[in-house]
Amino acid sequence: MLKKILLYPLSSIYGFVTYCRNTFYDFGILKSHSFDLPIICVGNINVGGTGKTPHTEMIIQALCKEYNVACLSRGYKRKSKGFILSNENSTASEIGDEPLQIKKKYPQIIVACDENRVNGIKRLLELENKPDCIILDDAFQHRRIKAGKNIIITDYNKPLNEDYLLPLGRLRESSEGLKRADYIIVSKCPPSVSKIARRIYIHNLKLKPYQKLFFTTMEYSDIYNIEGDVVDLDIVDEDSILCITGIARPQPYLTYLSSMTRDITHINYADHHNFKKKDIENIIKTFSKLVGKHKYIFTTEKDIMRLRECDIPSAIREAMYYIPITPKFIFNQNSFINDIKEYVRKSQK
Repeated sequence: MLKKILLYPLSSIYGFVTYCRNTFYDFGILKSHSFDLPIICVGNINVGGTGKTPHTEMIIQALCKEYNVACLSRGYKRKSKGFILSNENSTASEIGDEPLQIKKKYPQIIVACDENRVNGIKRLLELENKPDCIILDDAFQHRRIKAGKNIIITDYNKPLNEDYLLPLGRLRESSEGLKRADYIIVSKCPPSVSKIARRIYIHNLKLKPYQKLFFTTMEYSDIYNIEGDVVDLDIVDEDSILCITGIARPQPYLTYLSSMTRDITHINYADHHNFKKKDIENIIKTFSKLVGKHKYIFTTEKDIMRLRECDIPSAIREAMYYIPITPKFIFNQNSFINDIKEYVRKSQK
C-alpha cells in the first residue's frame, strides 16, 4: 500500500507526459513519417513478457516465402549503436538477443537494428536487395513512423484494465493507446477460452468496430542443444534440471519443465540479462550440487543467444538445452494470417 501511495504521483506525471505526446501526434503537431512499402508494427502496451517475439516470427514465417522481408528492431541491450545489418556471424552483443534469435531462425530475411527507426527504414531502402515489406519489432510507441498495420500483443494473465502506468505498474502508456491498433492478440491463454471470457475481454478492452481480437496459446516445440540441434531426451523423475532464465515471466516455462521431473532448481535473472563471469561460476557451482541420476541445464531460446557467447566449460555446454515456443491461435488463425498477407499484397501493387 505504501509503495502504491509513493509511486502513484510518478505514474500520474508519466501518464500526463505520454498523453501529451500521443495527442501531439494525433493532431499532427509532431510528424509521423510514411514510406512507400508495407510496414507492420508488432508491439505492446505493457512492458515485456507478452510473447511478442514468437508472434513476430509467426508473421515472418507467413510472409518470407513470397516476399523479401526485413525485420527492424532497436536491439535492446545491444552494445553497438546506430544502424547495423545482421549477418551469419552476428552476436547478441552486436544486435541484441531477440533480433539474433530471429536471424538464426530465418537466415533468409533481412534483420537490422537502429534505435532511430526512421533512419533504419531509410537505410534498408538504400540496400541493393531492398525489402518488399518491413516488420517493426516493439515499435508501437515509436510514433515517428506511420505503420500500415499495428498489432498489439497483450498477456491473458495480465489484463490491461487491471494494470497501472509505469512506474507503479507495467503500462508504457494508457490503455487508450489501444485505439491505434488494428489487431489485438491476447497471448498466453489457456488451451481453450470460453465465450464468456472472450466477451469480458472485448468489454474491458473497449474495442472499436475496425479492430479485430484474437487469442493465442503457447506451445513448446522440440528440445534443442546449445548448438541448435534437435535432441531426444528421456527425462524422468530421478533426474535433475537446473533452469536458467532471464525473461520477464519464467513461471510458465518452469511449469512445463515440471512435467518432466519434480527436481528443478531455478536461477532467475532480470529480462535480457547479460551473463557475466560470476554468473557462469554460480551456474557451474549450482549444477555441481544437483543430485539426480542425470543432470540437465535448461534455458530459454532467448537466453541461449546470450549464453552461447559466454566462456562456459565444454562439460557444462554439453548439458545445456532450450525449448522454443510458438503461438497457436485458439480460433481464426487463417483470418489473421490472410489479413496480413492481403495487406502486403495490396500494398505491393
